[in-house]
Amino acid sequence: MSAADSNNNKELPSADICANCGKCEEGSNSLKACTACKMVKYCNRECQIAHRPQHKRECKKRAAELHDENLFKQPPPEHGDCPICFIRIPALFSGWGYQECCGKIICSGCIHAPVYDNQGNLLDNDKQNECPFCRAIRPTSNEELMQRIKKRVKAGDAEAICIMARYYRDGTYGLPQDMDKALELWHRAADAGIAKAYGNIGNSYHLGIGVEVDKEKAKHYYELAAMGGNVDARSNLGALEAHKGNGDSALRHGMIAVKGGDSGPLVPIRNMFECGDATKEDYTKALQLYQTYLGEIKSPQRDKAAAFSDQFKYY
Repeated sequence: MSAADSNNNKELPSADICANCGKCEEGSNSLKACTACKMVKYCNRECQIAHRPQHKRECKKRAAELHDENLFKQPPPEHGDCPICFIRIPALFSGWGYQECCGKIICSGCIHAPVYDNQGNLLDNDKQNECPFCRAIRPTSNEELMQRIKKRVKAGDAEAICIMARYYRDGTYGLPQDMDKALELWHRAADAGIAKAYGNIGNSYHLGIGVEVDKEKAKHYYELAAMGGNVDARSNLGALEAHKGNGDSALRHGMIAVKGGDSGPLVPIRNMFECGDATKEDYTKALQLYQTYLGEIKSPQRDKAAAFSDQFKYY
């Protein structure tokens, strides 16, 4: 191949064209895409406003499609893997615990596993009372617990911020009941990536706890939580859609929640099958998804911990 042929085969710079005035900027990033639909670009806000009447309908349709694509995408597990056993953290709150000493989320199997030395000898009770990750002694009083949580909050630990919000909501551990403070902290935690914080905000608007009941806002925050992997919020969305008569959306939410580790939607999906609103294949798939999840989180240590779960306290 000649040098000339080689040059001819090179890709030309892509052209950005303003949807309103037709201005072309080759190889330039000066044109900005419509933030809603991402389909068209404009050279300035004036062009975007001028083109809005022509673009509005198609923009709204594509924005809704993009929203649904993101909403119904299977998210990653909310908490990832346990940093000790490297097995997926269970979705249920009783299957894991937050360590206020080091800020780690650890599965119940590792939290309550017996501690042995390198000779295989069971260590004394003091060792059993240590954090399995950093080996700090567990707090012996609510005051000590709060000191550690406050320290983690001051350090910007998003999980601790979310926990502190719950304490303000309930007025526990010596804190006053203050929903304004709880919502402020949940927003901080959510902005830092804690999906369940969005879910808690959604619950507040759904039930009218500290704010006026607002079902649309509740749905908005449930969606943000669900896209972050929170299965409780995902199940709530399924229930909301079912209540509205949107069986297809309810089923899709239910399937994602089941795959994420929530067994709650299995009964509604079975009821949908019995009423003819879902197929036998749908219900079978839901059962299989949940069994797959159970296989992903199973370990002998976790089984032992679950057998004695009433004795355990999780923060």
